[in-house]
Amino acid sequence: MKDEYPFIIRPLSEEDGAGYLIEYPDLPGCISDGETPEEAIANGRDAVKSYLASCRKYGDEVPKPGRLASGQWRQRVPKSLHSRLVTRAEQEGVSLNALVTAMIAEGLGKRKASGGGSSRRIPVRK
Repeated sequence: MKDEYPFIIRPLSEEDGAGYLIEYPDLPGCISDGETPEEAIANGRDAVKSYLASCRKYGDEVPKPGRLASGQWRQRVPKSLHSRLVTRAEQEGVSLNALVTAMIAEGLGKRKASGGGSSRRIPVRK
């Protein structure tokens, strides 16, 4: 089996047993762990095989693998905002990419903690 299903792997805290957890967003409840990322991935492959075998055995629909994003996109911003971001990155001693990634992650975390979304629609220019 190739790694068709995208996964998320993250370190576990000491309280949670340490090691690494692997989750498959397209396969609800399909998780595994391991002492190392490599072990978690190997155990995750076994979990996926078991999950899919269970789906087939009980006649459940086998979920299709989702798309895995590349992690890259281009974003045009006003020159004044770009300048402010560059200055802030220099002040914090990090790259512009690291700063913007942290800001986006922080913003998404706050949004999720407050209920996950907004009822406002953002207009899109075409």
